[in-house]
Amino acid sequence: MAVEARQAKDELAPRVIDPALREAWDHMFRIVMGERDAFVGAAAKLRLTPSQAHLLLSLDPKEERPMSALAGALACDPSNVTGIVDRLEARGLIRRRASTEDRRVKRLALTSRGERLRARLMDRMVPPAGLGNLSATELQRLCSMLRVARGMSRA
Repeated sequence: MAVEARQAKDELAPRVIDPALREAWDHMFRIVMGERDAFVGAAAKLRLTPSQAHLLLSLDPKEERPMSALAGALACDPSNVTGIVDRLEARGLIRRRASTEDRRVKRLALTSRGERLRARLMDRMVPPAGLGNLSATELQRLCSMLRVARGMSRA
């Protein structure tokens, strides 16, 4: 009990974070949250809940992903992903199959219909107006920096 209380206290303790890192994160968070209503509206026009839209966008059209990884991406319990997947599968947007390595693991992939709907959703998600204030060179640098921040590349 004392260990759990100490761990909970440690989690609540303020963390020392570089001010520049904090500011960058604050700007990114405000940009994303400022676009939330547009995202919800775009999803609704395609008869998708925000969770369903998020799941579709989390799937790469070229590869399957385990349901457990999608639960992490959606920040929800795996049991909640099952309901989202059931509804998307019923609409013919995704396919679920057992993994060849471990039959207990279910892998998801977009169907061709799901790929088309995902593309339509992406088309409806207009970038924030403020990005239009950046030059082409600045946008290229921003994309490069964001790829690094996502762990995708170093260049």
